[in-house]
Amino acid sequence: MSAIKFGSHLKELRVHLCQTSASSKGVRQFIEKYYVPLKKANPQFPILVRECSGIEPKVFARYEFGQEKSEQLSDQSADNVFKKIEGLVKH
Repeated sequence: MSAIKFGSHLKELRVHLCQTSASSKGVRQFIEKYYVPLKKANPQFPILVRECSGIEPKVFARYEFGQEKSEQLSDQSADNVFKKIEGLVKH
């Protein structure tokens, strides 16, 4: 999978995860594997990673006019996390 180029309709991505929980393992692996290529493909785009103990992993996409959409990321593999983010980007 290659890095996604974000369109102008997308304004921000926020990834929430727990540093230690098993349900966030795929999200942690996603960050290790895909964060740098995504940031290189979209250097000016805000990709926010928020860690908090005990929370369920989730990704939020903020679009034009303040609209938001989110996806649950519990117990997902790094590749599935990438696919869910790709779906949000294409929304």
